[in-house]
Amino acid sequence: MVVGLSQRLVPDELWSLVAPLLPSFTSRPQGGGTAPVDERAAFTAVVYVLTSGCAWRHLPETFGVSPATAHRRFSAWTKDRLWRRLHRAVLDELGARGEVDWTSAIVDAASVRTKKGSLTGRNPVDRGKKGSKLHVLSDAQGLPLALGVSGANVHDSQALLPLVLGIPAIRSRRGPRRRRPGRLRADKAYHSAERLKWLRERGIVPRIARPGIESSERLGRHRWKIERSISWLFGYRRLTVRYERKGSHFLAFLGLAAALTCYKKLAKLTT
Repeated sequence: MVVGLSQRLVPDELWSLVAPLLPSFTSRPQGGGTAPVDERAAFTAVVYVLTSGCAWRHLPETFGVSPATAHRRFSAWTKDRLWRRLHRAVLDELGARGEVDWTSAIVDAASVRTKKGSLTGRNPVDRGKKGSKLHVLSDAQGLPLALGVSGANVHDSQALLPLVLGIPAIRSRRGPRRRRPGRLRADKAYHSAERLKWLRERGIVPRIARPGIESSERLGRHRWKIERSISWLFGYRRLTVRYERKGSHFLAFLGLAAALTCYKKLAKLTT
């Protein structure tokens, strides 16, 4: 039963993308130090925590790795930026197949409740309770390309420039890597003269609703795609309520969720 669950969480095709990105274990000549562990078992345990939302201490040891070891591996891989590199590796596979739609990018944000820790703030739309905000930039079809986390009291517009700059250089079916969409779509919360100018200077056509002139509903035929993308991410239960004290760990789970979301599309193409 556990073997079947592990295979569903981390199939061989996904592991073939993950394994080359992991740091190799080297033993110390003098002996001692940390013993090597089953990296695939540890990675599967991390995916299980993300998917189920369970606490680390409740992680079933039937995965072949202890909760403490899985947590240590997660922390080490977070410092090594594994999740961002895995996300890019999956996007590269999709880009090489022409599955990244660069006609436009779409930006939106969503808030989650949290208890304490970095990258938190009082949520003005949740009676001032502490929370964090997820910022997502997707391609024209809702495929997550760039991510961010901030306090819930941070205005959406402040994440626009970092998200655009955070788009990785993704392989193309033909020609060089690409990281610039043709257009950028967003609601009126992202509108400002400075940001419009900044986008145009980079050859990106802004399609942002103007406050008091255009309704955000005009973007409905495009915004549902980014809303669906955020819904996909919230399908990973560890993201629905933030338990991580470190903002970097919550961002790590968000990055892994984005990589798995993109991988699901890749898996459909290869079956």
